[in-house]
This record gives sequence, structure tokens and C-alpha cells, in this order.
Amino acid sequence: MDERDLIVLQTLYKEKNITKTAQQLYISQPALTNRIQLLEKEFGVKIVNRGRRGVQFTPQGEYLAKSAHEMLLTIQKMKENVLNMEDKVTGTLRLGVSTFFTDYLLPNLLKLFKEQYPNIEFKVTTGFSSNIAHLIYNQDVHIGIVKGDFSWNDQKHLLFKETICIASKEKIDIHNLPHLPRIEYHTDPLLKNTIDNWWHEHFTQPPLVSIEVDKADTCKKMVASGLGYAILPSMILNDVDDIYKTDISSLDGKPVVRKTWMLYHKDSLQLNIVKTFVEFMENEFTQK
Repeated sequence: MDERDLIVLQTLYKEKNITKTAQQLYISQPALTNRIQLLEKEFGVKIVNRGRRGVQFTPQGEYLAKSAHEMLLTIQKMKENVLNMEDKVTGTLRLGVSTFFTDYLLPNLLKLFKEQYPNIEFKVTTGFSSNIAHLIYNQDVHIGIVKGDFSWNDQKHLLFKETICIASKEKIDIHNLPHLPRIEYHTDPLLKNTIDNWWHEHFTQPPLVSIEVDKADTCKKMVASGLGYAILPSMILNDVDDIYKTDISSLDGKPVVRKTWMLYHKDSLQLNIVKTFVEFMENEFTQK
């Protein structure tokens, strides 16, 4: 078993689908199937079963896939430590970043960092903050940037706070919200809970949801078209001027805010690439 086999096992375990795994690894399905069969022959066990529901790992296959993940992490750390011995800022920085932050802030930040350290490469994983928190917890990424307060006992740095807004094309009376068409969007569970809790504090009726979409950016565009109001983080509304924005507040008058955190493990600061990026981010957001 070589490193390529480890990657095959890890990817197939994640996707549970031969077609998607082959596409992700840029190999043909027959080649992928043959590779799995060779591994089964090497270990003398059945690794996967294929059925209508896709790929199902056997207990032995699940053990091998989890071991492959651990071995790949070990190999990655070996490579990083070897590069780190040169005392240069070089290598691949693995980042896990919330979707909102990726869309609105990350590209320019990576550009600035790359200009200062041209030998850096990036591997960026995006998604809901709850997923990113899981990645940094398992050390699948060096640094996680998440929105919301997560239980985290290692190193973290507050990057910024943003308010949550009621956004509408026309000016509206907040007291009438239960009777007005609302545009909902699929978002991180933490943000949804924050908005739901605020609603239950202020209204006894449920919201009148007229449109549901999968992305906050799509929701914003529909608000701009006058199709209804939405409750959105303020950062996503920074690029629009013709929308009324009203910050929501708790019953005691305090604005409802959402914090953006940078999370990382203290041990990872031993890597020049991680230490340098952490310092870069702290400096960038201290200036703002």
C-alpha cells in the first residue's frame, strides 16, 4: 500500500460513491475498482460492498479507511516539518473557512499574504462553520475561521463582530413582520438558532415564509427585487445601498451580534507557515 492507495481509501470513505471518487481523483472508474480489488487481495479481506445505495464499507474496510486518514496526516506533518527545518515560510497552508468569510473577505486576504510570501500555496476547504469547527478539531486543517461561538479550548482570536439585520426593499415596521412575506435561506445551524431565538422573544406568531432558497446571496438578490424581507448578517449587505437595514436587538436593547473567530492548535504554531499566517491575520483585523 502506497500513499496513493491511502488517498483512494480516504476519498472513497468520504464520498461513498465510485463515480464521485473517480472524478475527484481524476482516474477512471475501472481503474478505481481495480485498485480496490488489489487492496482487498493484499489484505485478504473484503473492503467494500457495492449496492443500490452506493458503497458500503465492511468493518475491516472501515478500519483501513480510518487508518489511511491517520497515516496521511502523519505523512503531511512529516513533509511540513521537513520544510519547516529550512526556517522559511513555504509549503501548503490548509485553511477551513466559513462560506460567508470565503465569499466576502478571503480572496483579498490570500492575495495580500501571497504577495508577501510567494512560496506559499493554499488548500482551502469551505462550508458551514459547524463543519469547519469539526475540521480544525480533527486537525484536518491548520487554521479554521468560523462564525459563531463554538466550544474550543485551544487557541482562538476574535477577528470581528457583525450585527444581524432585517433587510427589505421598502421601509417596514418591525412590529408587522409576522404579516409580511419573508425570504428564508439555508444557513449554519448556529445562525439559524440565533435568528429563531430572537423571533420567539419578540413574536408569538411564526414568520410568513413565502420563498425558500439555498444561499444567502440568492436571498439578498430577492430582497433587492422587492420579493420580501430577510434577516441576514450585516456583512453580506455591505455591497448594496438600495436596501433598508435594521439591526435586530434583544429585549434588553443590546444588538444581536455574530462573532467571527480564528481557531488553531497551539502546537501548530511551531510551523513557520502557520505562525506567520496567524500573525498576519491578527495584524489585518487589528487595523480594521
